Amino acid sequence: MTGSKLPVKAVALDLDGTLVDSAPDIAHALNHALREARLLGGMDSFDVAAVRGWVGDGPDALIARAIAFMRARGDVTAHADPAALRRGFDAATLAAPLGLGTVYAGMEAALRELAAWCPLVVVTNKPTALARAVIAAANLSPYLTAVYGADRREDRKPGPALLARAAHDLGRAPGELLMVGDSIADMGAARAAGAHAAWVSWGYGHGEPPTDAYFIDAPDQLAAVVRLAMQARPLVTGQ
Repeated sequence: MTGSKLPVKAVALDLDGTLVDSAPDIAHALNHALREARLLGGMDSFDVAAVRGWVGDGPDALIARAIAFMRARGDVTAHADPAALRRGFDAATLAAPLGLGTVYAGMEAALRELAAWCPLVVVTNKPTALARAVIAAANLSPYLTAVYGADRREDRKPGPALLARAAHDLGRAPGELLMVGDSIADMGAARAAGAHAAWVSWGYGHGEPPTDAYFIDAPDQLAAVVRLAMQARPLVTGQ
């Protein structure tokens, strides 16, 4: 961190790959939608490792990547209906929001501590209704002031729209927010909004963390990073 931003007064957290390891549930929902549309046989499925690599830009992008992959290997015709697949995906997610996944170890304790210091919000590319369902299933709702999901394409990170909205609703300047996430999209959203950024090492992120972000190796370091960011001081761990 350069120290040019304001001291942090609120924290925005990504959801999938940051607060929860939800890839197994996302894979289940995707496979359910594809089977329901008769694009996968009853025993066929995408494994969690493959789906984890597609997570990050919301369910529409996830479905598009799956269909593109299947078309590339000759499995899918042009008759795949993205809207029907999305309905199947949403239904499966809402039926079991975190039936297979888990909250990352130490995350609930970190949020409990942070919530006593400043407002916490979730900023995610998952649609709001699905995000709230996952958060409720994870028992993390008591620690959060609000949930901001990407219900429109233009809301998606790395765009700044959701962070800007969160800052406005909290009565904070964007430069007083710390965006905590596991992806380049999270870091890009923070940069576009003028917010601080913290990269977590345990998620699904691709690429290298930017040099102007805090770096967090484990959830139990989160509180220490936020405390330093509240003083606009840098912290680099695991280097």
